[in-house]
Amino acid sequence: MNPFEQKPMPVKDTFMDWRKIYPMPYYKQTVDPYTKVRIILMNGIEVEAAIFKHQFHRNCQNNDIRRELALTRRIEQQQQKHINWLKPIDETALETTIGYEHVAVDLTAWLAQNEPDPYVKQALDFALLEDFDHLYRYANLLDLDAQIPAQQLVKSYVDITPGRPTIAEHRFPYDSVKNHVDFKTADVRTKLNTLIITSAEQQTMNFYMNIGNTYYNDLGRQLYQEIAMIEEQHVSHYGSLLDPNCTWLENLLLHEYTECYLYYSFYQDEICANTKSVWELHLQQEIAHLHLAADLLRKYEGKDWQQVIPGGEFPKLLQFHDTRDYVRDILGQQILLTANREHYTPVPELPRDHEFFFYQNCVNHDVNAVPSHKVIVQHQKTYNVDYRAEAKTNPVQALTDRTVDNTIIARQ
Repeated sequence: MNPFEQKPMPVKDTFMDWRKIYPMPYYKQTVDPYTKVRIILMNGIEVEAAIFKHQFHRNCQNNDIRRELALTRRIEQQQQKHINWLKPIDETALETTIGYEHVAVDLTAWLAQNEPDPYVKQALDFALLEDFDHLYRYANLLDLDAQIPAQQLVKSYVDITPGRPTIAEHRFPYDSVKNHVDFKTADVRTKLNTLIITSAEQQTMNFYMNIGNTYYNDLGRQLYQEIAMIEEQHVSHYGSLLDPNCTWLENLLLHEYTECYLYYSFYQDEICANTKSVWELHLQQEIAHLHLAADLLRKYEGKDWQQVIPGGEFPKLLQFHDTRDYVRDILGQQILLTANREHYTPVPELPRDHEFFFYQNCVNHDVNAVPSHKVIVQHQKTYNVDYRAEAKTNPVQALTDRTVDNTIIARQ
């Protein structure tokens, strides 16, 4: 499908009233995990749309452009509320958090499997193992505090087992800065993938920043705080891949195209009729936004949309599916890697004076105080073993012992 060839409705006709904005929530006991995954991702995409347009507004002197941004931004905000309120009242923040980490694992794995740029693929594979471990840590907290097996929420779509241990993920800030992609020559899949993953990780960062301090006990509050710091690293990591040479209007076009691509992708796969109708409505709204963005680009920069998105036809649609074998393979191959400026190096090969060790000593010098470690230790004390839900044994031998939390691998 090529959204540029679709006839758009007038943008002013896309406003929703209060009855339309407030949707019927899903039932947490019966919802398909991928419906939740799509909802969480699109909430993040719409949050990014609103934040981006606010930043554009603050860096633009032309009030005619600013008015058009205000128009579509208001609709993006309506869409964000429409999506985010699909979450039911009886779903706890920690249950939602399991969904967030499920998004991070299966989305990152799918993007990596469909990424033509080897450098970008490596960036995805690297952070994938870290979000995979976050799912394991939060699942242990959920089982410890609420006696809810996270497997009930993800329905065996994803394994719950250690990844690169969270304690090993804390790195000096310089190492989160990567080389940016040249969007002038990049494949459209790379443009989409980098925008999608940056938005998704940004939403997770924002969610933990704001929800973490509301958890009802200290251990949970501490875990959210620690993992929120890793999400800051991930947003820097992925955000640095975006092309800073794109103009604001080129970026606007790319944002709108990304939204069209995702809504169309998810409309194809959605099995919940209620949620599917949301994707259908929002797709039509975003096609209108896309055409307006193309008009602004032509009017103010004299560029056709084809100069930014050649052809315009959507590439392979994003379809969530079982990625467990892929994640296992990457975990077995890349467990020891850490970021090393623009590249990646096995921790045992770093020089002893590397800033990785300096930062580790700053934040993790007392291993017994590290929240992600404390959660597992507490679960092991309570139940003798950690909580896992594995289709197969963890591919890293050093992570197979369920009675001990490994704080050395990929760290020393």
